[in-house]
Amino acid sequence: MADELDRLFGRLVQALADTGPGRLAVPFATAELYERLVPYRSNRAKLNVATHQDYEMTVLRLLAGERGYARLEPGDVQEALQREAKTANPDTALFRNFPDAQVMINRIAAERFLKGERAYAPAPPPASPTRNRSPPRTSPSTSRRRGPHSARTVAAPCRQPAKSTSALTAASRPRASCGARRAAARWTWGGRTA
Repeated sequence: MADELDRLFGRLVQALADTGPGRLAVPFATAELYERLVPYRSNRAKLNVATHQDYEMTVLRLLAGERGYARLEPGDVQEALQREAKTANPDTALFRNFPDAQVMINRIAAERFLKGERAYAPAPPPASPTRNRSPPRTSPSTSRRRGPHSARTVAAPCRQPAKSTSALTAASRPRASCGARRAAARWTWGGRTA
């Protein structure tokens, strides 16, 4: 199963392949990766990263040489990124300190990705039947109880206190009638329900 590093590498390879033939063999600056080829804003959904820090950690892992997808020149920059990626609380933006370091993509891994994309394309989904089926209707008495902020709140059954011979005090007397409780149960945060 592909994780965010695999998806980032795939997006990078696709972006390089789209710019022209032979571009995978040409080294490029680190800044080009996160500014032009695979920027965060336009790729966050495709990479399935929740935050900018997750994106930066994925770029750091790629530039550190994880899984052999990329190599950085000079080598001491890649070693520094490898050490930082292994720490308990890494500085995920450390790679931004080296915008001119040259990135070289593993061409064998890139070719496997490009070949695999065509060879293993998923089959189109089967055609759905044209007949629309509506869900079965449930009556309010059979629907399950939900929380007070739910759009379909069902009122609690009305239970009158048992009459006793002793007099009820003001504190123990019910405050609202059954009808008032039912009406209150129909109101939710989003407005009145049907």
